Amino acid sequence: MRLLLDFIAVTVWAIGFFFEAAGDWQLTQFKANPLNRGKVMNRGVWRYTRHPNYFGDAAQWWGYWLIALAAGGWWTIFSPILMTTLLVRVSGVALLEKTMETRPGYKEYVEITSAFVPWFPRNRK
Repeated sequence: MRLLLDFIAVTVWAIGFFFEAAGDWQLTQFKANPLNRGKVMNRGVWRYTRHPNYFGDAAQWWGYWLIALAAGGWWTIFSPILMTTLLVRVSGVALLEKTMETRPGYKEYVEITSAFVPWFPRNRK
């Protein structure tokens, strides 16, 4: 059972690492192109979540917790809960969404793209 939990933990952490690294790299490439000035990044991992780097960070925290859980550290659950709450409700998603809401095209992006957990884009109504 412990081996399975370790495997799940490493998988969750790796998914988080991918989303954080890919999101940051894709955004850097997007911003480097002057033709994208004032546009909304909605390609790559940004197509599935409006905040892939924050999701990735949270997933890594959950991966660390699963590693601790496998070693008997179930009580450390406060760490990923706190970090996820901060990323979603305080310093990450909530704060950035307020600064982006006036950007052209962002409202449409919000309507079809998951805020945090990656998911397939919704159909426009």
